[in-house]
Amino acid sequence: MLKIAYDPIYAHPLPPGHRFPMLKYELIPAQLLHEGIITAGNLFSPQPVDEVTMLLTHDAGYWQQLRDLTLPPKEQRRIGFPLSAQLVEREVRIAQGTIDGCRYAFDYGIAFNVAGGTHHAGSNWGEGFCMLNDQAIAANYLLANNLAHAILIIDLDVHQGNGTAQIFEDEPRVFTFSMHGDKNFPFRKERSDLDIPLPDGIADEEYLSLLKDNLPGIIDNHQPDFIFYLAGVDVLASDKLGKLALSKEACKARDRFVLEQCRSRNIPVQVSMGGGYSPQIKDIVEAHCNTYRVANDLYF
Repeated sequence: MLKIAYDPIYAHPLPPGHRFPMLKYELIPAQLLHEGIITAGNLFSPQPVDEVTMLLTHDAGYWQQLRDLTLPPKEQRRIGFPLSAQLVEREVRIAQGTIDGCRYAFDYGIAFNVAGGTHHAGSNWGEGFCMLNDQAIAANYLLANNLAHAILIIDLDVHQGNGTAQIFEDEPRVFTFSMHGDKNFPFRKERSDLDIPLPDGIADEEYLSLLKDNLPGIIDNHQPDFIFYLAGVDVLASDKLGKLALSKEACKARDRFVLEQCRSRNIPVQVSMGGGYSPQIKDIVEAHCNTYRVANDLYF
């Protein structure tokens, strides 16, 4: 069964003056329901992540400032919007949704979080609309509970997973792989275990070739028993922030290749959706839904 973390709070609008395509979090499950790919039984609503699990990844002082809404204004500006209780609630539910997705991935091979991919959040900072790093929190949960012993995080969002790289810089059990725009945000990059910086305007063939040349070897060398996949669709040519030139077809082929690598090796995978900023919301939703369609074809 394809299990998908979704809660109405995912689509919580940001304060006035802060534009962000939150509508996709409602439209993705609605489209999948419309197509009959899922039913309501495929969706689950996560609870907030507990503090003990949270603090396996994030600094206690930073978390307390988020929880108590006392994060300094400068740090709020780095995140990109003013702090609110509902936004913090959203983040802690997203994090738990990714942990729950890991459990379902053990059962079914794959599971999704409609939101997530908050990879700019480091151990003691938030940045780029990310306050808590959902996949890092889930990875540390798996390690702490002996549910996984070697983890691979595949980050194919157009922006480097700088927070993820920082969190796991001294953790040999987690291999971080980021393919991202070289001249895009964040402008101060961290060091992943493998970074592939991409030139502006890279198109389908070259992008897919780089992915196919690198990913199988990473998996074979690291031998992960769990994989996280951040499937951002801000690699599209239509994306107003991405600077790359991928077609929807290539983005779908990217997802198929990644998930085929997981499926063929029987490695469970949790997928968080990451970014997407095309001017037309239909382009964002279609590209994200393609990831679910591919998963449904391969696994179910």
